[in-house]
This record gives sequence, C-alpha cells and structure tokens, in this order.
Amino acid sequence: MDALADLLDGVRARSAAFCQAILEPPWSLRIADGARLALATALCGHAWIVPDEGEPVLMRTGDVAIIKGPRPYTVGDDPATPPEIIVHEGNRLTTMDNIDVTDSLRLGPRTSGHTPDGSAIVASGTYQVSGDVSERLLNALPEVVLVPRSSTTIPIIELLAQEVNGEGPGQQVVLDRLLDLALIVALRAWFARPEAEAPGWYQAQSDPLIGPALRLIHGDPAHPWTVALLAEKVGASRAAFARRFAVLVGEPPMTYLAGWRMALAADLLRSSETTIDSVARHVGYANAFALSVAFKRVRGMSPSRHRAGV
Repeated sequence: MDALADLLDGVRARSAAFCQAILEPPWSLRIADGARLALATALCGHAWIVPDEGEPVLMRTGDVAIIKGPRPYTVGDDPATPPEIIVHEGNRLTTMDNIDVTDSLRLGPRTSGHTPDGSAIVASGTYQVSGDVSERLLNALPEVVLVPRSSTTIPIIELLAQEVNGEGPGQQVVLDRLLDLALIVALRAWFARPEAEAPGWYQAQSDPLIGPALRLIHGDPAHPWTVALLAEKVGASRAAFARRFAVLVGEPPMTYLAGWRMALAADLLRSSETTIDSVARHVGYANAFALSVAFKRVRGMSPSRHRAGV
C-alpha cells in the first residue's frame, strides 16, 4: 500500500450523485450540495468555476476539475453571469427564491436542462469523504484543481458520459467505479504537474530510499518501526536516511509515523465499535493507556472523547 492509495481509501463514490446539465448561455448554477469533494468536466463547451474566495477557473471541453467543499461555489458560462439555479444535495434544483424546479428541468434520469440542444454540457459527481485519513489528502489540494484534457490519456470521462446516458443493469455501480477511477487519474495527473506543488509524501514515493520506507510504514503501521530499522530495510545509514526523509517528506520519520497512526486511530474510533485497546494495538501502541497518552498529546483530547464526538 502506498500513501496516495491509503488517503484515497476514504474518498469513494458510493451511490454517487452523478449527473449532467445541458445548458445554453447565459447560464449559471449555484452549487450548494455540501459535498466535501466533487469532480466536474465540460463534455461540450466550457464552464467557469467561481469559488466564493479565490480566482475563477476556466474549464474547457475535456478538462477535469476537482473542487473542494463543502462551501458553495458557482459554475457558469461567464464569471459575471448571476446564478439562476441552486443545486442542492441529491441533485435537487431550486430557483434563487427557493422554488423547486427539479422535475420541470429533468431531461432524463441523470440529465437536467431547459433544452436537450444546449451548447454546453457539464457532468459532475460528488464523493463521500470520511475521516482524518482522507483529510490529509484534502489538505494537499487547492480549492479547485484543474487537469487539462491533454494531461489525461485514459478516456474515463468519455466512458462516464456514455454510461450516464444509459440505463443498463448495475449502472450505479459502474458509475461509482468510473468516478473513482476518474478521480485517481485526475489526481495523479495533477500531482505530476510542476504548478501542483505536490506534497512531500507524494513526491517522496518515487525516491529509491524514501519511497520503499513509506510503503513499509503504510503497509504495516503497527510494526515497531524505528529510524534505524527503516534505514536498514531500505539499505541506508540511519543518519543519511533520517536526513533524506525529513528533506523530502517535510518531517522526521517518527513524526510522520506518529501522525499516520493518529489518523488511523481517529478513523477507527469513529467508524467502529472496536475497543480502544484493540484500536491501540492495530495502529502500533501497546495498550489503551499508551494510545491515550499519545492521542491527548497530538489531538488534545482522549480517544473516548474523540469517539463520542465531543
């Protein structure tokens, strides 16, 4: 398991609200569905993504955008076009004065618009994002990630467009899996671009020394890792390994390991009824007391209080 795979594990399309809008200028949609993460693409024409804070981003045909929520934002034919429709959770559509127009704008099971002949088609899907592990991925992204069409070589978006217009057996599962794959392809393409300023843990995965060490940590976080043991496993001296890890990842090996264990523990405490002692052993602590000491030091509260959502 590598760092990106682990962080993506909690970002999944499950019964995803994937849809497409067929539009004719001037048009503008206010996106207020509360999604933590969304993927959008212009299948035809273009669209401006306008965060409430930050610069507008132009999405041309075939480009893919990843938008962080849950704050609302606007998508339109021009940054200056005022919104006329609000998109709510579950693809419910209202006018700006809260009149429900979902049914009147429905052109198909997952398609909305005033006319099927609009010059712009925007497809989008939202993701469920849960837990501290996935939060580490979100923290590495800007408000809007734009991946140009030229940067993605796999025709995932075309497959999504074909599937969203069909009604075959298992369609929801197919859409969910295609949406997951589209996100992975888009993120990899984004992080490969110089302007992305990819986080240290991502860049370090390709390093011949630190990459294997990261895979060891993510593959078995409960192992009693030490700097010396990790260095031995990757064939480097302790001092050289520690220096290189800190430079590439941005923090010392044991600090990274502790942060990763805390994120895993936090998610397990919230997502399962496993005892705190079992959670402790799962992430590499001897018992509940040891986890509690570390958890309080890092999170400022006990594991039980975190589990209770206090």
